[in-house]
Amino acid sequence: MTVDVVCVASWNVDLIAHISSPLLRGQTQMAHGFERLPGGKGSNAAIAAARQGAQVGLIARIGGDDFGQMGLDLWALEGIDTQHVVRGEGEINGTALILVYPDGDNSIAVHPGAGAGLTTAHVQSADHMLAQARVLMASCEVPITATQTAFEIARAHGVLTLLNPAPAMPIPHALWPLIDVLTPNEGELRMLAQAPDVETAARKLLAQGVGAVVVTLGAQGCALFQPHMPTLYVPGHAITVVDTIGAGDTFTGTLAAALARKAAWPEALQWANAAAALSTTARGAVTAMPTRAQVQTWLAPEQAPSR
Repeated sequence: MTVDVVCVASWNVDLIAHISSPLLRGQTQMAHGFERLPGGKGSNAAIAAARQGAQVGLIARIGGDDFGQMGLDLWALEGIDTQHVVRGEGEINGTALILVYPDGDNSIAVHPGAGAGLTTAHVQSADHMLAQARVLMASCEVPITATQTAFEIARAHGVLTLLNPAPAMPIPHALWPLIDVLTPNEGELRMLAQAPDVETAARKLLAQGVGAVVVTLGAQGCALFQPHMPTLYVPGHAITVVDTIGAGDTFTGTLAAALARKAAWPEALQWANAAAALSTTARGAVTAMPTRAQVQTWLAPEQAPSR
């Protein structure tokens, strides 16, 4: 299978309990709802890209338990190449414990499990897959050394690199110039750049060597910053939101798929905005991600990007 998009991926299973109020220390509450859903920013973005028509391959390390098998089954259903997914036999898979409150806010504890063992050697073994791709994407849920190695290999082969810097964390100075596209939300951008406003923060990261900064702005859409270019703002969509879980991952994966098919920036951003908006109209991350046909149907004909 020839891949368009490679993702250095995290894979977690989300255990979600709905409770009446935040827990006090030592307190027990009866949950009024419970869900076990697929998660992990890398896996989510990979699935989003696949549903937008990209041929997707994963570089990942998962547990040898039932949760690890759950990931393999899901990726097979989505048509994703898993030849470079390694199982840590005897190791537990990454798991997120999520408490959701009536107002939609939540608290999350994540254990990375087997995913924390992803190494540079594992990434290097996927050199052939990386070399044939058009876009490589990653988030900060996997070891940063593995991401940097993957970006170095991709750069050597002329592959576009995309980093979603979530959860926000310090980025090694050597990694900044290897990032062609950075996709933070507003809070992550300010934290990374230590700057008071979006424009200043984005320009500061461009000065570090980043090729382009795409800032997601929620209902306001997104903004593209490039060196020596005016800022491109793409408006959001007025839509009834059910939940925003996975919207950022949907945006990133959809953007990667659009760039892999060589869409121009305005088209790629419009498409990513629309997919992310649609993903907020249903519960969950993967369960709410639209297909390419759904995005095209939802966009007005005069606005729809070309095929």
